[in-house]
Amino acid sequence: MHKSDTEYLILKIIKDNPRMTQRQMAKELGLSLGKTNYVINALIDRGWLKLNNFRRSDNKLGYIYLLTPEGITEKSILAQNFLKRKSEEYNRLKQEIEKLKNEL
Repeated sequence: MHKSDTEYLILKIIKDNPRMTQRQMAKELGLSLGKTNYVINALIDRGWLKLNNFRRSDNKLGYIYLLTPEGITEKSILAQNFLKRKSEEYNRLKQEIEKLKNEL
């Protein structure tokens, strides 16, 4: 997976579910927990994400991820690039499938 695709998908997940744990994100994306943690920390360092504490009803300390205004802007840019890459990939695969069909 392309690095910016990973960043986009994590930002998208966080936007949709800011209380999702890193472990849950890693599982959903098929990434290791370490890589997920690394990318999230990089996004925090860039100022695209904020990490806030909240208390759960069972008194355990938890976290909520928030997209910053810069993060929202960058997510949009990453989404455009993601769509472009996936469209190009789709077109390449479509051409390859047509070639294979013609060979048969």
